[in-house]
Amino acid sequence: MEYDLKIAGGTLVDGTGAPARPGDVGIRGGRLVAVGDAPGAAARTIDARGHAVAPGFVDIHTHYDAQVLWDRMLTISPWHGVTTAVMGNCGFGIAPTLAAHRGLVLRTLERVEGMCLAALEAGLGDDWGFETFPEYLDAIDRRGTAINLAAFVGHTPLRLHVLGEEATERAATPDEVARMRSLVAEAMAAGAIGFATSKSPTHVGFGGRPVPSRAADVAEIVELARGLARSERGVVQATTGPGFFLDELAEVARASGRPVTWTALLSGVYGENGHRPILAKTRDLARAGLTVVPQVTGRPLLFDFDFGEPFLLESFPFFADVSRADREGKKAIYRDPGFRARFRAETAPSASGRLAGRWNRTWISVCPTERALEERLVADVARERGADAVDLVLDLALASDLALRLRMAVANLDEREVGELLQEPAAVLGLSDAGAHASQLCDACFATDLLARWVREKRVLTLERAVHMLTARPAELLGISDRGRLAEGLAADVVVLDPDAVAAGPLRRVRDLPAGADRLVSDAIGIRAVVVNGRIVREDGRDAVDPDGPLPGRLLRGGRARAADH
Repeated sequence: MEYDLKIAGGTLVDGTGAPARPGDVGIRGGRLVAVGDAPGAAARTIDARGHAVAPGFVDIHTHYDAQVLWDRMLTISPWHGVTTAVMGNCGFGIAPTLAAHRGLVLRTLERVEGMCLAALEAGLGDDWGFETFPEYLDAIDRRGTAINLAAFVGHTPLRLHVLGEEATERAATPDEVARMRSLVAEAMAAGAIGFATSKSPTHVGFGGRPVPSRAADVAEIVELARGLARSERGVVQATTGPGFFLDELAEVARASGRPVTWTALLSGVYGENGHRPILAKTRDLARAGLTVVPQVTGRPLLFDFDFGEPFLLESFPFFADVSRADREGKKAIYRDPGFRARFRAETAPSASGRLAGRWNRTWISVCPTERALEERLVADVARERGADAVDLVLDLALASDLALRLRMAVANLDEREVGELLQEPAAVLGLSDAGAHASQLCDACFATDLLARWVREKRVLTLERAVHMLTARPAELLGISDRGRLAEGLAADVVVLDPDAVAAGPLRRVRDLPAGADRLVSDAIGIRAVVVNGRIVREDGRDAVDPDGPLPGRLLRGGRARAADH
């Protein structure tokens, strides 16, 4: 046979942004060997008439660091056409981690990334089988994955490894910075795709403390980023915060000599049209030779949470005691009239903070004690009952033993502004958060949602432009050098989709995590086939490989699979 797999009769959207064209794709040995004209027979042929054929999608902002060790399929990313995922974002991860610090790392992930602690403990077990970052990559390599993976080395595990529990409390000494710098060098040599950090005030870890990277000064971040200059490759990923924004990111880019991408530029966060001066400065930095790239997304940021783990509210000072309290302590605080008064003041329509008038954009998603209230706005229910909204939600939470869930609209709601962000060449698609906040949101479906809403329905993007944003653009920024385009010689990561039907299905809650923990998922619509390194992993909405057998995904050390892997 000429080919292992041929995809025939489709419309090729090659990832470069070039006009779509009819053609075939021939695959042999995990590589694209014919693109456009593929004469000859194949062991298997997919009839792609009426479908678009595109490179596999690249998701640069995931948190699969723990999940990959119990879920080799990396669900749900491949459902939606993702064939390459990058984890370790925001400076979080599980390596390097000393055995004595495993509990600290898991409690940090529990709080800041909305991961169920029981699921983490059950999924990882007592003996993780690694401590160093190279050992972690080797463990993933041995196990195998359905899709390709790359990993940042994270600032938070680095600090915990070197400073222990003091990592959340203080700046590092010069000797400690030097030790972390050597760990970054070790990780880069082993194949890390870069270094990631966070100064976001929303990132609150165990015991209500800031995550370790927030205790670092900018000089420490700059010094660790210099390690990338020495390796002459890699990317810095940063989640911004007070005192750590464009000027500081420019300093990091200058010191490292490498691209910096930051999370996230969303509509509504910086005031009306506040994204425009940020994009203007981004272009100015590019003209000065500094690559500082904001991550954007086409999805509104909606958080589904309960008052047992109120992640969305924990960055506000009046919630500090809640963050430090155990479950019964939280209940006591929620009953306290003084706490309710502070909560009321923060959420009043006349308030000046980020929670002002928020009950008009918050839905009751789960209410075990009164099912009729589900999917209704908090403000509407409060008006009907003549009740204060804060009293309403806290009383319902207490009556349900904190099982009440709210879904709050946070940002990216102005579709005019979102459309501008998506059309900005200086930005990159990111922020799916796949693997994190599993019970709170599901944006791993960002690719199919983009193709449905912003291409087919709104016509803000052409199909060619959207596919470029999902493939070659993120791959090039992160140095993923052998995928992201349909071109002969590149890895055979391919998605076959129906552009007239592709979409992200409605969210649904399932309990398929370790220890029976729940998460939100979205089914993909209109994805005919997903091919990873020449092998079909999804076909017509079903897995096409055995999750317990050999899998085709590759660990992309330094952004590229080893030659022996193909």
